[in-house]
Amino acid sequence: MATLAAVATELGDDGFVYRFRHDERPLSDAEGAFTLCGFWMALAAHQQGHTTAAVRWFERNRAACGPPGLLPEEYDVNQHQMRGNLPQAFAHALLLEAAIRLAGPDTGLNPRERSEPPW
Repeated sequence: MATLAAVATELGDDGFVYRFRHDERPLSDAEGAFTLCGFWMALAAHQQGHTTAAVRWFERNRAACGPPGLLPEEYDVNQHQMRGNLPQAFAHALLLEAAIRLAGPDTGLNPRERSEPPW
């Protein structure tokens, strides 16, 4: 749970997740958020019982697709542009897995859902 919180805090930005911190590294401006990581966060939040947070991560990253519905490898959060390889098969595969898990019978939003995560 601490790792999940650290990833969300240190690598998360507006519902997206980066592969590394954007500090003084040379590629930090060119690197977009990694859509695959966003779907991993959705699955991890779901596994911890935070359904609302899982759906937020999922929907935010699902919305990064272009007009034909294809997901890129990376998404520029500031410029709202797709970056990297397109289409990204791994991102599509994880989108499908997350969609199936989040739509499962045990994931309905209900009063017994665990409290909101600290991230």
